[in-house]
Amino acid sequence: MTQKELAEDIRTAVQTLRQGGLILYPTDTIWGIGCDAANEEAVRRIFQLKQREDSKAMICLVDSANRMQRYLRQVPDVAWDLVEYADKPLTLILDGAVNLAPSLIAEDGSIGLRVTKENISHELCYRFERAVVSTSANISGEPSPACFDEITDEIKHGVDYIMRSRQNDLSKSKPSQIIKLGLDGRVQIIRK
Repeated sequence: MTQKELAEDIRTAVQTLRQGGLILYPTDTIWGIGCDAANEEAVRRIFQLKQREDSKAMICLVDSANRMQRYLRQVPDVAWDLVEYADKPLTLILDGAVNLAPSLIAEDGSIGLRVTKENISHELCYRFERAVVSTSANISGEPSPACFDEITDEIKHGVDYIMRSRQNDLSKSKPSQIIKLGLDGRVQIIRK
């Protein structure tokens, strides 16, 4: 894919997000279904597409640690260091979520956020200038697709735009590490 084609792919994905649509896109881990994390109707559409209960939280991607501040009442000090020094994708579960679709926020008020460093999803988040939902591109309870070819037609037909970038990439990605951080400094490793 040329730089021009990549730029057009990202531009179209961002336009789809701004219009309240759903996208299928490559992330720093696996292929994801995404939408504007502040758009409650778009988030509901993802829950319906995945046939997933509203009570199961989804994570959001942002382009920088600074962008996390827009979605949290307070960012724990240790979060800055964890994001800066992470050598693989790291999702942080943080308390005090704000400015997001209510159904994304867990019952305890927390949200899962990940600063994506992979070039396509990072550029997408940077251009969109907001958090993007990132949930695995599968029906709830089914295996997560390791590459684009493993995504079912049901998921593909349920989104408004499918990014062309990395569709031919057959390398198998792994899910992110997950760490829950309390405002009191408590650290809990959920997934290594």
